Amino acid sequence: MKTILVDAVQTFVIEDAGIFGEMQDLLERYPNKKIILTNANDEEMEKFGLHDMPYPVFTLKHEPDKTDPKFFKTMLKNFNLQAQDVIYFEHNPEAVKSAQSVGITAYHYDAEERDLEALKRFLDENA
Repeated sequence: MKTILVDAVQTFVIEDAGIFGEMQDLLERYPNKKIILTNANDEEMEKFGLHDMPYPVFTLKHEPDKTDPKFFKTMLKNFNLQAQDVIYFEHNPEAVKSAQSVGITAYHYDAEERDLEALKRFLDENA
């Protein structure tokens, strides 16, 4: 069973609205471990309420950002995971490419469309 890596801001957390409840409801249908990934520094963690999440939160505080493959290599090492042990969904296409470059199965989630059916298909096919 793969760990589900979840993009934080603009995906799981909507600015000025908090956790995207429908997405959390979808994720709760899966028994998989979940980890929220963010670039947030301390100020941004506070601004977006990332200290109060239902899943563990991982950040490197922009050193580097998720668009740098080093972010994902560090995260995998931190949680003692291999790339084939995880799947990831993210709103930023460059971060998706970064994750894929280290072997992580990643899906571009369109934060404008918020297509939870397409996300569910990705999770069903890969989790």
